[in-house]
Amino acid sequence: MLKQMLDYAFQVSSCTSLQPKTKLLVESLKGTKETKNDQWTKVMRSVNMENLRTGYLFPEISRREYEHSEKYPDAKIIKLGIGDTSEPIPDCIASAMAKQAMALSTVEGYSGYGDEQGEKALRKRIAEKFYKNMDVKWEEVFISDGAQCDISRVQMLFGSHVTVAVQNPSFPAYIDSSVIFGRAGNLQEQNEPISSSSALPTIPPEQPPPLPNFAVSLISPPPMVPSSSTIPPTPLTSPTAVAIEISSFSKFAGFTGVRLGWTVVPKELSYSNGFPIVKDYDRIVCTCFNGASNIVQAGGLACLSTEGFQAVSKVLNHYKENAKILIEAFRGLGMEVYGGENAPYLWVHFPGSSSWEVFAEILEKTHILTIPGRGFGPGGESYIRVSSFGHRQTILEASKRLTSSLRKFNFN
Repeated sequence: MLKQMLDYAFQVSSCTSLQPKTKLLVESLKGTKETKNDQWTKVMRSVNMENLRTGYLFPEISRREYEHSEKYPDAKIIKLGIGDTSEPIPDCIASAMAKQAMALSTVEGYSGYGDEQGEKALRKRIAEKFYKNMDVKWEEVFISDGAQCDISRVQMLFGSHVTVAVQNPSFPAYIDSSVIFGRAGNLQEQNEPISSSSALPTIPPEQPPPLPNFAVSLISPPPMVPSSSTIPPTPLTSPTAVAIEISSFSKFAGFTGVRLGWTVVPKELSYSNGFPIVKDYDRIVCTCFNGASNIVQAGGLACLSTEGFQAVSKVLNHYKENAKILIEAFRGLGMEVYGGENAPYLWVHFPGSSSWEVFAEILEKTHILTIPGRGFGPGGESYIRVSSFGHRQTILEASKRLTSSLRKFNFN
């Protein structure tokens, strides 16, 4: 079967006229590697892909989870790592998606391709709900299938010659997508590329951070923004500052499996030659994306209704209470804990310890899956990241295991 698939691929390929080499290392259908007396293409692998790190962080965590479950088949693993939502989507939101799906079975309700930029009603609702009094126009809001996809789409806007500055630690997708688009360069782990310290003055927490006019800034609001009143304003709140903002329904609406997000590209933001960046982003969306699912967008509209927003806030409060339980457990052991208020993640400090070793020991002794901070960059070393997503009983059990087991550990 695999041989037939490869033969067919070469028949329809534009490379059929090339002289093949003698061997090709392929993955068999059973998932084991075999050496076949077949064909190598003459297509070179992208240098950018070769520059990537060995593996992406989250699949590596899943691999270690699988190995642990094979070693301890009877253990109940508690997943406080990757951060997948656990609570059901509120009925008013799920019902809106179900209604839209059923409408597709009728002549009157059927709809095919929509606008690549997203449905006008949802774009308007997002601009009104999240950017009120910020002068963000609905035409600047682009609906997508999630923030992580948009991180890569935004990368298409800029050539491989640009320099990318990321905070340390940082979400791995920012770094890996930069490498894939040819911006690996020489990694500078110091904070020196952003001019001098005078360019980033200390400001009161209630004011938005300043944006440099020599760069394009990408910002991503905390996942729990909708139910929080303590979030400092983002740069988009300033009438004179503009930035590309990437957001998602994944965490605050429980859409991790549903997939829906948006990106704001202000019309005032331009390249060095004065050409509006939003025009290029529109072209990228039309070329590389055919628009988010109309069923999912119906769910997005329902999320931002009065009823839907209240229902989503209740779920977020559940996760916040989970975070408080976990914070209390760690601090009760004398550990420093950060986060858990505006985002569903805690960062727990284990001074002088390797974050991967801490991750491994916690998994071994408690069967609890976390994330080593080092996976987010050198700045995450000696930390682990712990998710507050989970059913209440699961979080209480995790707190119990951590409290009883961590007292016995020696991480230094």
